[in-house]
Amino acid sequence: MDERAARELEAKTKRQRWRIALLLGFGVLINYFDRVNLSVSHEALRHDFGITDVTFGYLLGAYNWTYAMLQVPVGSILDRFGVRLVGCIGAFLWSAASFAGAAAPGIRTLFGSRLLLGVGEAPTFPANAKAIGVWFPPEERSFATSLFDAAAKFASAIGVPLFGVVLLQLGWRMSFVATGVLSLLYFFAFLLLYRDPVGKERWSHESAQSKQESTPESKDAVGDDEAEMSLLELLRQPKMIGLAIGFGSYNYVFYLLLTWLPSYLSESLHIDLLHSFLYTGVPWLAATFTDLLIGGILVDRLIQRGWNASHTRMAVLVGGTAFGLGILGTAWSHSAVQALTWITISIAGLSAAAPVGWSIPSLIAPPRSVGRVGGILNLSNQISGIAAPIVTGYLVYLRHSFTAAFAVAGGYLVLGICAYLFLLRDVSRMDAGRLSEAG
Repeated sequence: MDERAARELEAKTKRQRWRIALLLGFGVLINYFDRVNLSVSHEALRHDFGITDVTFGYLLGAYNWTYAMLQVPVGSILDRFGVRLVGCIGAFLWSAASFAGAAAPGIRTLFGSRLLLGVGEAPTFPANAKAIGVWFPPEERSFATSLFDAAAKFASAIGVPLFGVVLLQLGWRMSFVATGVLSLLYFFAFLLLYRDPVGKERWSHESAQSKQESTPESKDAVGDDEAEMSLLELLRQPKMIGLAIGFGSYNYVFYLLLTWLPSYLSESLHIDLLHSFLYTGVPWLAATFTDLLIGGILVDRLIQRGWNASHTRMAVLVGGTAFGLGILGTAWSHSAVQALTWITISIAGLSAAAPVGWSIPSLIAPPRSVGRVGGILNLSNQISGIAAPIVTGYLVYLRHSFTAAFAVAGGYLVLGICAYLFLLRDVSRMDAGRLSEAG
């Protein structure tokens, strides 16, 4: 291939991979619409089905049960069958789950539809992490990852007010129908537009060498494309444990706010339901910007300008999680302004760290084990996603206050920061050979 043809192929591949990044971001946006449509339905379900806060907590967490159970096997399935096939099946299942929720005649059927939703959406984040890993070189992965990770926050920023208004005007069932239609549209878009990279399109060690990259993880990434670690080997790695605990603490706060924030504003601060839906969008909008601007653009720019890649990523990861401790301020807030300020500080900081965390699996895992690492990471996330709404439901029911719930979240974040500092320590490739020799 001559130089001109090579440049044309590179330009075409670059356009293709950014189109794919946007497609993945759209998928996560719809993904989280499916999740927030339940959180805004609290009062309606209490009226229709007579549920308590404890029951609602279990219903909020139902989606995460099947989602969590499938994370590890989904990682292995992705490594074997690729993103396209698994992604298509998942998108079809989660659209079917949304329509099933809309038609649910009772709480048990609605619970079952949420379990099915968890099955359909289980591959999403591990698949996205794997797709970014094979399409993008390391110095572009933070921003590419932030496009789909920020979509999760933007979905809450616009989804809670949007589906809250749909619920108030048309009823909770129509909000589920709306997410079902959007999910089905994404299924067809993914079917038509996504494909796994082939040949020179796939990010490889040749492209890294041609750019003469100097970052530590780039050097690690140019190793043997056939390197692989078993599930047991990964679970014994301090880096894997540290990343899983740290990211689990982030996801606990994320799901606490995703599922309970509208109820907190209406029940504890006595804001009417419509305004609680509107105010909920404020912290999530700030989170969208920090996700994109700090965790995405800033991190990539600093690395491209020669900053130490591992130190830069660790600084944002740990610093953003530390800002998450703002959730403790919410515990003792007595006005909407105070509460929203602390919540915004917390979720904005955590969101700045999130795309860095999701870019790490493709940087620390051997090439053929990225799906497994993504699966383990998201298993930890979803255990937190199960625990957060249920624990919060019990604490609110027993104490008639959200104070203890926010304090628990802050304690978990302290544990997560320690896990990043003392177990993950840096962003470099895990060494399967050394572990095998030690065993």
